[in-house]
Amino acid sequence: MKVLSHGVRAAQAGEVGHLAWVWYQSWQDAHAGIVPPELTRLRTLESFTDRMRAAVPNVRVVGPSGAPVGFCMVEGDELYQLFVSAESRGSGIAAALLADGEARLAANGVQTAWLACAIGNERAARFYEKHGWRRVGNMINHLDTPEGPFDLEVWRYEKGV
Repeated sequence: MKVLSHGVRAAQAGEVGHLAWVWYQSWQDAHAGIVPPELTRLRTLESFTDRMRAAVPNVRVVGPSGAPVGFCMVEGDELYQLFVSAESRGSGIAAALLADGEARLAANGVQTAWLACAIGNERAARFYEKHGWRRVGNMINHLDTPEGPFDLEVWRYEKGV
């Protein structure tokens, strides 16, 4: 297993189920009350497992082998996903994952990275702003779901990396 800076390391294929559970629980905590109920219905543990299985080569994590407590994904010029388990919030793990994601984007030649933040997710918005991201407006994010694309208006954040 390759360990990266700040304790951030590459995800292992055997961690997909655990990571999907962290993602599902964290997503429910942060989003279920602020997104349309139709999207919440589609965001099942199975859907997160399928998405994590497909993404694992691009996932970086923090935590013990087999039981990571947070993860970050990048996709193109987007900081695509960043989630940390409830019990690990406030520990610096999210900041380490964010810095690693930003470094990966920069290494890929990205100059201005972006991310989507659910409208109303004030905790995440404060976190991103504290780390130099700026809200540049709203956008429609085309989300993949088991039933096809789902359009959701979100806050768009950008940062020079």
